[in-house]
Amino acid sequence: MSPKQLVKSFYESDLANDPTLIPQFFHKDCIMHWNSSKGFEVLNYSEIVAFFKGINNSFYSLRFQISHLLQDGNFVTCRHTLFGCTIEDPDNEIPMAHFTAIWEVKDGKLYRCYEISQLTDEKALEAHSFSENKI
Repeated sequence: MSPKQLVKSFYESDLANDPTLIPQFFHKDCIMHWNSSKGFEVLNYSEIVAFFKGINNSFYSLRFQISHLLQDGNFVTCRHTLFGCTIEDPDNEIPMAHFTAIWEVKDGKLYRCYEISQLTDEKALEAHSFSENKI
């Protein structure tokens, strides 16, 4: 599987409901550098596992809508919007955040990530800025 196919498969998987998929996608030495609206975090493999367990407890489902997916060697850049249904309201999917992530793939797994996210913006949603598939 190419690095681009791996990243696409990761975003199309059901990690919100099946955290057992983590070993399939993440390298044991994975490090994620994440700039979010809450600040900067660095997550290692065990922290990523704990993060997805928390997601599993809070969300009924998650869906990523990819607008751009670009590969350069072992690096894949993905621009996407995250949508979710909370456990309290499983019938109402809401846009949660916009992301741009640069993934490095090593040994067929997600190894390094440099990610930035921000809460959804109605202007971007109305302009369909994140809806055109450039995969």
